[in-house]
Amino acid sequence: MLTEVRDAEDREHARDAAKAFDAEFRPKWPKAADKLACDLKVLLAFYDFPAEHWLHLKTSNSIESTFSTVWLRNKVTKGPGSRAAGLAMALKLIEAAEDCWRYVNGAHLVALVRAGATFQKGVLVESEVKEGQEGEVAA
Repeated sequence: MLTEVRDAEDREHARDAAKAFDAEFRPKWPKAADKLACDLKVLLAFYDFPAEHWLHLKTSNSIESTFSTVWLRNKVTKGPGSRAAGLAMALKLIEAAEDCWRYVNGAHLVALVRAGATFQKGVLVESEVKEGQEGEVAA
């Protein structure tokens, strides 16, 4: 049911899935239900961005998989020996992992996000250009 919250088509459906989770599991696991209810706004913050970016924002796999190679190598070699050697090893392993990274879906929308554009249900919301912003990207 938590997957249904994360993979809902929009914020409203995610909230409905969270309510269903709460109704189902609160009697047995009240702390888990409280945690979900308390952090729901933060957990669903990715819906404020373009729909193309949601896949990247709702997972931490790219970070975890990159650092898991560093952790594994450190464990196998029983430590890097020195701080400088450890940093050099981490840098080289991360650079190697970088070759496997994929590009962000909707990369052209990153500039709009940085400019403060507003997205609803993953779609850009057009609004009037504010005074003094004629040359800038407007939300």
